[in-house]
Amino acid sequence: MGSVKSIPSPAISTDDRSHEVDHPSSQVMRFGADQPLRLDCGIDLSPFQIAYQTYGELNADRSNAVLICHALTGDQHVANVHPVTGKPGWWETLVGPGRPIDPKHYFIICSNVIGGCMGSTGPASINPATGKVWGLDFPVITIPDMVRAQAMLIDRLGIDTLFAVVGGSMGGMQVLQWTAAYPARVYSALAIACSTRHSAQNIAFHELGRQAVMADPDWHNGGYADRGIHPHRGLAVARMAAHITYLSDAALHRKFGRRMQDRELPTFSFDADFQVESYLRYQGSSFVERFDANSYLYLTRAMDYFDIAADHGGVLAKAFAGIKTRFCVVSFTSDWLFPTSESRALVHALNASSARVSFAEIETDRGHDAFLLDVPEFFDISRAFLQSAGKARGLDGKGG
Repeated sequence: MGSVKSIPSPAISTDDRSHEVDHPSSQVMRFGADQPLRLDCGIDLSPFQIAYQTYGELNADRSNAVLICHALTGDQHVANVHPVTGKPGWWETLVGPGRPIDPKHYFIICSNVIGGCMGSTGPASINPATGKVWGLDFPVITIPDMVRAQAMLIDRLGIDTLFAVVGGSMGGMQVLQWTAAYPARVYSALAIACSTRHSAQNIAFHELGRQAVMADPDWHNGGYADRGIHPHRGLAVARMAAHITYLSDAALHRKFGRRMQDRELPTFSFDADFQVESYLRYQGSSFVERFDANSYLYLTRAMDYFDIAADHGGVLAKAFAGIKTRFCVVSFTSDWLFPTSESRALVHALNASSARVSFAEIETDRGHDAFLLDVPEFFDISRAFLQSAGKARGLDGKGG
């Protein structure tokens, strides 16, 4: 009979993760009942808080602020050691000393999105009205809601115009929403591996992940926190499925092929015989150490609802009419989650709006996750774009 090995429980306790939810290891901006966040679903969220990190110094005329927007499973710890996992910042390839976004030249801000689980108010946070975890009582949020909250943070920091807004994937969606909602506040925008709307295929993959979470008996209709448990198996499977979409067939073949994991022959069981199986199980089990299952449901739903054209009478170009922001749009040849065709549609809309836009399709077999990896051509393009915008902005030619 074949043996069965499921995904192990997370090595990090629920207490470590839940502590970060309301008491994050980063700066926190709190907004009281007098400053509610107006949500697209019609609810005013208050009080609420935004957890964020900053790097570098704001210059005298406050013109060098760069906002980094994180992707689905990211957080505010873009360029510092993660307080839960102890791993390096998630975008240290792009952000940091000597990198294209260098704290020596820029005041860099990265906030955890509303609905997240690393200190900004979300379903894992305590609902002040009940004293219990929000769970599914938390209102459904959208990408525009996330950006509205970020704008309130930027206001509180005393910054009128952002020199650049930068992000990939869900972060790229936030970049585009910033330019559509606050065009006068964004001098330059670097939108990477993203789209102006989520495709049917992407919604389908997200639904697969949500159903995996909800099928876990420990989910308890979102009420697992009250029972002191976490649906780690369902969330791990959701992460495994999503992680496949972040890679490419060529990358998986190059990295693993059909190679066995620490064995010469098949075990004739359901253990992880293949290296790719072992890798996916590791990705799943390590993810649940730092992420909340309900947050995953809320953030994937926010991505699914995203559709800039729908908010502008179905005409994408209308969203960017008369915009002065400088755009750089980047896609990767092997990204099938947000393929180059999506970026081209955005560039065509920007051209129709007479916007200033540069576009680069970078050849790589690393798939969607290429924007997080060591891809020198991507760094060169990012550096050149920011340096050029910096000169036009009068930042003394500084730009990493």
